[in-house]
Amino acid sequence: MEFRTLGVALCAAFFVAPAFADDTVKIGYIDPLSGGGASIGAIGLKTFQYLADELNATGGLNGQKVEIVALDNKTNPQESLIQAQKAADQGVRFITQGNGSSVAAALTDWVSKYNDRNPGKEILYFNYAAVDPILTNDKCSYWHFRWDANSDIKMAALTAFMKTLPDIKKVYLINQDYSFGQSVRSTARAMLKEKRPDIEIVGDEVHPLLKVTDFSPYIAKIKASGADSVITGNWGQDIALLLKAAADAGLQANWYTYYAGGAGAPTAIKQTGLSHRVFAITEGVPNAATPEAQAWEAAFRAKEGVTLFYPRAVNEMRMLAKAVVEAKSTDAKAVAEKLEGMKAQVFDGGDGFMRADDHQFFQPMYISSFGVLDPGAKFDEEGTGWGWKLVGAVKPEDTVLPTTCKLERP
Repeated sequence: MEFRTLGVALCAAFFVAPAFADDTVKIGYIDPLSGGGASIGAIGLKTFQYLADELNATGGLNGQKVEIVALDNKTNPQESLIQAQKAADQGVRFITQGNGSSVAAALTDWVSKYNDRNPGKEILYFNYAAVDPILTNDKCSYWHFRWDANSDIKMAALTAFMKTLPDIKKVYLINQDYSFGQSVRSTARAMLKEKRPDIEIVGDEVHPLLKVTDFSPYIAKIKASGADSVITGNWGQDIALLLKAAADAGLQANWYTYYAGGAGAPTAIKQTGLSHRVFAITEGVPNAATPEAQAWEAAFRAKEGVTLFYPRAVNEMRMLAKAVVEAKSTDAKAVAEKLEGMKAQVFDGGDGFMRADDHQFFQPMYISSFGVLDPGAKFDEEGTGWGWKLVGAVKPEDTVLPTTCKLERP
């Protein structure tokens, strides 16, 4: 099975029913399905279930059916550990998670300890969205693989883009008060100072994670500061509600974000009227993707009713399939050996690679703006009539940052 052919249309499943071996490969999806992060967690679950169906339509993993086991962690690290143990008790040998770097840190530690205590029953942890740099630096683990660019990589790309915009004079930083948000604010300060020392930081604050329901007091501070630009790593309801409050207050500022494409955020951006003044750093832009990727996305949206927020999830599942085929096994240790250093064509076009030193995936990164669709653009978001437009790109080799990781291999 070639990696490039794994993206077979889901409809094939309705014409040919593959014969599966008795065993099932279970992948534990540990993310919020209730609470403040539920909307984005539900979208992630739909994505992985769709990808599992796609793999099953082509014979599964070495003839074994793929099953996604949904486990609600409520975006809570301690609850995540309970769910991880439930997964292990059900025979799950691969878990995936993305929402919350504090959760990711707890899971990384748990998986490492579990594997030490249970030789022969090892579990791999696939991280598709938790981007605190420490996870592939001082807190790295042999059993952890990350498919998303870490927050330092994303900030390096964003600030390189901002460096070219002389109209930026005053920047306000607002982020969630946990490890990832703290990383965004500190890295933004350092990189802006290096690349644009003339820019004034007129505000820098954090707020509780997924607990604020009214961001109007924060927006009032931003307006009072005179900021012409805002940098935020907010995700989930925290970006959607932040942008909604900005729209309600008529804030006229440019936004430089990680997750302005998340559920509810495009609708809020449209309400601001700030066409192509909200920017995001991602690993793919639907309207600039390859024809193959656009066809895949169209089929996904038609079936699931949501945007493909996670091209990296596609990369993750396709690379897992490739590793299983090459290893001729679904054993966690055998799969890990194949994933280390693996090169692959990524979903939106171009090549990526999994660095063996720290299990960080490197891929092309793109900066896009959200606004009125260009003629011929296929995809709007949330029925707004607005969509994402490519405005900048970074090659994989230009996203590589050094690592302090010292992997302890089994």
